[in-house]
Amino acid sequence: MQVKTQSCVVAGKKTVAITDQNIEWNNKGTLVQITRGGICGSDLHYYQEGKVGNFTVKAPMILGHEVIGKVVHSDSKELHEGQSVAINPSKPCGHCKYCLQHEENQCTEMRFFGSAMYFPHVDGGFTRFKTVDTAQCIPYPQHADEKVMAFAEPLAVAIHAAHEAGDLQGKRVFISGVGPIGCLIVSAVKTLGAAEIVCADISPRSLSLAQQMGADTLINPQQDSLDEWKKEKGYFDVSFEVSGHPSSITTCLEVTRAKGVMVQVGMGGAVPDFPMMMLIGKEIALKGSFRFTTEFNTAVSWLASTWLANNLTDPLPLLSAEYPFTELEQALIFAGDKTQAAKVQLVFAETK
Repeated sequence: MQVKTQSCVVAGKKTVAITDQNIEWNNKGTLVQITRGGICGSDLHYYQEGKVGNFTVKAPMILGHEVIGKVVHSDSKELHEGQSVAINPSKPCGHCKYCLQHEENQCTEMRFFGSAMYFPHVDGGFTRFKTVDTAQCIPYPQHADEKVMAFAEPLAVAIHAAHEAGDLQGKRVFISGVGPIGCLIVSAVKTLGAAEIVCADISPRSLSLAQQMGADTLINPQQDSLDEWKKEKGYFDVSFEVSGHPSSITTCLEVTRAKGVMVQVGMGGAVPDFPMMMLIGKEIALKGSFRFTTEFNTAVSWLASTWLANNLTDPLPLLSAEYPFTELEQALIFAGDKTQAAKVQLVFAETK
């Protein structure tokens, strides 16, 4: 069966368009009508630079990996027509050594929505209709707020980062860089039992959002001293570096106590002046955090029920704007203005 769709396509630096396309649904997998999607930093990089790191756009590619929608057809009896689903953008191979160890985020043949890592590129979810593997569809209750549910993917990233730190119950936590992911880490660690959460950022607006998400103390490193936190080889049990900036990496190592844990979430290039001796001398465990595995399902569950029912933090303070998908370029430009925007969502279908 041929299905007509309209897609948000990037063809290179500052080159995006809404393109009419036809897709196939042949009773295999699940056909989803996309209703809403969040713009991520990688979408912005593809628009602003035509690449993310070394992954360069070589042919037109559909953007987007933070999407939700409604089932149109499915090969599963578990998914009925009209069922609300969050779509997991990860499609691991299932047979490499990492998949067999349930470390699917490290899959050597991962196909992730809206990624130019491979050629042909993997199309993303910013399209009106998309066929996906049924396993990628995570159902949620019809009454759940779509604006909230569209945060499932970035929340999954935050929960995975929190899990990398180990048991957080009663821990003192430092988070450097509170953009959307940093703010969601605030909520994740609070939900997982952190006793104290201190956040640092040079943006007063970002710090204000972190406070709304549950931070106890706010620090602007350009104005506030961190000396108290650095005493006696550091104060915090766990730190999360979420900006990727070299000075932020150093700060995290300085304020993390000896034998503590630092989780590197922010992306960046090589750091020439990495404070190696501090890491060694304080015996800090440095962990990377990349995407997620089962945390996607956890995120859907938190957003749909437990998180809101228990009056824990709601992600909606992070939603700065929503645009119809036909205004893709305006949405990308606004999302790229960090003085105004945290999370921006595209609307593909109005639902009741």
